[in-house]
Amino acid sequence: MKRLRIAIAQMNATVGDLAGNAARILEFSARARDAGADVLLTPELALSGYPPEDLLMRPDFFRACAAQLAALARAAPLPLVVGHPLEAEGKRYNAASLVMDGAISATYRKHRLPNYEVFDELRYFEAGHEPCVIELKGVRCGLAICADVWEYGAAEAAAMAGAELMLTLNASPFHMKKQARRYEVLRDRVAATGKPVIYANLVGGQDELVFDGASFALDGQGRLTHQMSAFAEGMAIVDYADGHLLPGTVVEPPQPEAEVYSALTLGVADYLGKNGFPGAIIGLSGGIDSALTLAIAVDALGADKVRAVMMPSPWTAQMSLDDSREMVRRLGVQYDEIPIAAAMEQFAVSLAPTFAAIEKTAGPKPAWDTTDENLQARIRGMLLMALSNRTGRIVLTTGNKSEMAVGYATLYGDMAGGFAVIKDVFKTFVYRLADYRNTLSDAIPRNIITRAPSAELKPDQTDQDTLPPYAVLDAIIEAYMERDESPRQIIARGYDEADVRKVVGMLKRNEYKRRQAPVGIRVTQRGFGKDWRYPITSRYPDEY
Repeated sequence: MKRLRIAIAQMNATVGDLAGNAARILEFSARARDAGADVLLTPELALSGYPPEDLLMRPDFFRACAAQLAALARAAPLPLVVGHPLEAEGKRYNAASLVMDGAISATYRKHRLPNYEVFDELRYFEAGHEPCVIELKGVRCGLAICADVWEYGAAEAAAMAGAELMLTLNASPFHMKKQARRYEVLRDRVAATGKPVIYANLVGGQDELVFDGASFALDGQGRLTHQMSAFAEGMAIVDYADGHLLPGTVVEPPQPEAEVYSALTLGVADYLGKNGFPGAIIGLSGGIDSALTLAIAVDALGADKVRAVMMPSPWTAQMSLDDSREMVRRLGVQYDEIPIAAAMEQFAVSLAPTFAAIEKTAGPKPAWDTTDENLQARIRGMLLMALSNRTGRIVLTTGNKSEMAVGYATLYGDMAGGFAVIKDVFKTFVYRLADYRNTLSDAIPRNIITRAPSAELKPDQTDQDTLPPYAVLDAIIEAYMERDESPRQIIARGYDEADVRKVVGMLKRNEYKRRQAPVGIRVTQRGFGKDWRYPITSRYPDEY
C-alpha cells in the first residue's frame, strides 16, 4: 500500500526576510514532523516572500537565497518542498526544490510566467520547460507553481512523466470571487490529468496585495477533500493512500463582506507590522469612510495603537462631532479634537492680497469656491502629518474607490497619508462592510451609516451635489475601469448618457491624482495600482 502524509504550510512570508522566512519554514516543519508528516509543502517563493519585484534584479539577492536554502536543507527535520528564486547558468527562475537528507535533491522551474493583472514575472524570470516528478515513500509527485495550473501544459506534462499526485506551490493574491475561480481552474487540471492536487497558498499582506491562503485539496474526481481557513496562518495534513486523497477538514468559505473585511484587516496589520510603524492616525469626519477605516484599524492593530483626530471647521455639523465622539468611546481609542477655523482665517488673510491681484487681471471669483474647500482638506492633512512626524505613526487615508476614480478627493489634503485602506472599495460596498462590522460588535453608530454622505466643506453640502447617486456612479466605474467597456456599451445597458460622459470624463482627468495617492489594499480584480496603467497624458477619444 502506498501512503503519503503531506503537510501544507500556509505561511505568512515577508519579502526579503530570508532568515525569518527560513525560520518560519523550520517551525512548520517541526510541527509537520510531530504530526507524522512525510513532507512539508510551502507556498510559491516562500523563502524570499512574494513578489520580490526588483530585488530580483540583484545578483546578491540570488546568492543570499541560495545560501539560505542550503542552510534550510541542512536543518530540515523532514523533506521539504520549498519555493525560492533560482539563478542557474546565467538565467533566473521561479523555482521549487525538494530538500531532504541535508541537500537539494530536485528542482522544478516554473513554466508559465504571468504578465497580467498585478503580475510581472516576464520582467524577472526565464520559463522552465521540463516537468519535475519527485518520489516520496514510493509516491510519484509532480510539482507545479501557481500559474502552471491556470493553463494547459505543465500539469499535463507532469502526469505524462508519471506523476500520481500534483503538489502546487502558490502565491495567488486575493480579490473578490477568487476562490471560486481557483476551484474552477484546478478542476480543469484534474479533469485533464485524472490526478489529485494539493494547493498550498501564501497568506499575508505585501504592500497593495493581500494573500488569503485558503489552501485546499481536490481528489481525482475534482471533489474538495480539504479546505483551510482564509486570512490566517495554519497547517493542514493531507493523507494520500493508493491513488486517493482521504477526506479531511473542509472549512466553510466566508461571505463576501466578511472576506473583504478580513482582507483589509490583514492588509493593515501586515503593512504596519512588517514596516515597523508603531501605530496609526486617522482623521475622523463623522462620515462612513473614516468610521469604517477606524474600525478596520482597531481590529487590525488594537485600540492602543490607533489615534483618531477630529478637525471641525465652521461647516462641521454637530451630529458629526457627536457621532465621532460616540464611536471613539465604543472603540476605546485615543481621541483629539483640533478645530481648524483659526487656521482657515489665517490662510485667508495671507492669500487675500495675492488673490486680489489675480482677480484684477482674471476677473472676480465667487466668494466661496473649490479653493476654499480644498484649503480645509489641506489644513487637516498638514495637521495629521504633523502628528505622524511627532509620534512615528502612519496616517491612514480614508478615500474609497468611487472617490479615487473621479477625483472627489483633495491632493495633499484628504489624500495625504501613508496607506489607503479602502482605496479599492466602492462606496456602495463601504456601507455593506459597515453593516457587517456591526454584526461583530456595535462599533459604528447607526447615524453614520444612514445619514447622507457629505464632505462638509460648505453649508448643506452633499456628495450628490457633484456626483451621480453612488449606485449609478459605481456601476459606471466598474464597467469602464474593471471590464474595459466603452461609454457606448455602458449607455446601451441603460445608463444616462450625461452621467456616463460625466463619470468617464472625471475618471480620465484625474489619473494624475491617483498616481500621487498612497498605496492601498487591492480587493477587486482590477484596482488603481499595478492593474491600472493608463497614461496621464492621453487624447484618446472614447467611443460614444
